[in-house]
Amino acid sequence: MSSANHDDVLVSVENVSKKFCRSLKKSLWYGVQDVAGAMNPFGGRREQKLRTSNAEHRTSNFEQETTGRAISSLARARDEDLRADEFYAVRDVSFQLRRGECLGLIGHNGAGKSTLLKILNGLIPPDTGRITMKGRVAALIELNAGFNPILSGRENIFNQAALLGFSKQETLAKFDAIVDFAEIGDFLDMPVQNYSSGMRVRLGFAIAAQMEPDVLIIDEVLAVGDVSFRFKCLNAIGELMKTAAVIFVTHTMPQVFRICNEVIVLDHGKVTFSGSNLAEGVGVYLSLFKGTEENISGSRDISLSSLEIRAEEKRAEMGGTLEVRHGSKLEISAKLKAERSGPGKARLQFLLWSAEMLPVLDILSDDLHGYVFEIPDSGEVELAASVSSLGLNAGKYSVSAIAISNDEKVVFFRHDNAVFIQVNASSSSGASVLAKASWQVLPTVSVLAAP
Repeated sequence: MSSANHDDVLVSVENVSKKFCRSLKKSLWYGVQDVAGAMNPFGGRREQKLRTSNAEHRTSNFEQETTGRAISSLARARDEDLRADEFYAVRDVSFQLRRGECLGLIGHNGAGKSTLLKILNGLIPPDTGRITMKGRVAALIELNAGFNPILSGRENIFNQAALLGFSKQETLAKFDAIVDFAEIGDFLDMPVQNYSSGMRVRLGFAIAAQMEPDVLIIDEVLAVGDVSFRFKCLNAIGELMKTAAVIFVTHTMPQVFRICNEVIVLDHGKVTFSGSNLAEGVGVYLSLFKGTEENISGSRDISLSSLEIRAEEKRAEMGGTLEVRHGSKLEISAKLKAERSGPGKARLQFLLWSAEMLPVLDILSDDLHGYVFEIPDSGEVELAASVSSLGLNAGKYSVSAIAISNDEKVVFFRHDNAVFIQVNASSSSGASVLAKASWQVLPTVSVLAAP
């Protein structure tokens, strides 16, 4: 097992960039040009010098085994380096990661996260920059990465362990723990190609976790696992962080707050945030997404004519955004119209959603159900609700207005993204709701020993 010195810098990334070409034909032609330039003894215009040092080094002593990899380049990424149809998937990314730390790597689809992970794992080389990694590196980047589909789960365990540098005897010592963690005992001798996606994730994570790597790289593979296994994996990552460094890619922000102590936000290959303030980093990530359009569903026996929200002498109507402070009084009023006669009594409620589309606040009546009302003969009614203190954390929330029948069997309308609320708060918490409490120091009770 590696020494648990938490001052060890296990991952060092310095100004790493990687570019690709959108056209296959041009990409092949550029490859020929680059090879020719690299072979030119006088140094071509685009020559890049790559060298690998600290190549894999292993000893028979398990306690002292380390693997290092360093890749460097002489140039920095610049826009003028791009040729026609080329683009930077990763550009000038730098960070350090020590033993005992977990870095959350977040960004929208296509931001460059998977490309960066493949560079870190040695699957593709960077065009510029330098990467230094120390110790054993285990990666879960793709579901089938590293697995031989025609071999059984048992055989793949030994193959993966061998790739990590473990002998057969060392693998046998951990074999039962791997099988128990993966929960595939009944399917151990089945070919991996017949495994479900969840079973492959369980097996891959079990091997990586039980083999105690120094650096563990995890892409969004845990998203396919069930809830109980995700909890098991998050707990295992917490244990691994005592002796390892973890790079964790996810689109699930609660997982970032659960295990990460630093976060990097990528946007089109560039770092837009890097630091230990997880709430600020997640806020930057969520701000990259545009607001969604209104969506209306239901029987349409009743429709939402207008909706207005008010706080701190400010107001916003349907489609708008109201900016408020944490703890402000919030008022919501809605005009409803019956589209046909005889809808009878109905119930109205307002539901607030986080930027991740998680329900965080349901505005109901005193009995914790929708407010009961009846459409008058005029066919239109206006209702208002008031929340004395909006306890939501900082972030942007969308408001849905929902009207259902009194017996809760028919949805008259569901109007999603009717209006938006931007809450400002000074907290760095990842929780959706912040509550103020009265605190006190309790007196210490001394217990006298018996004579």
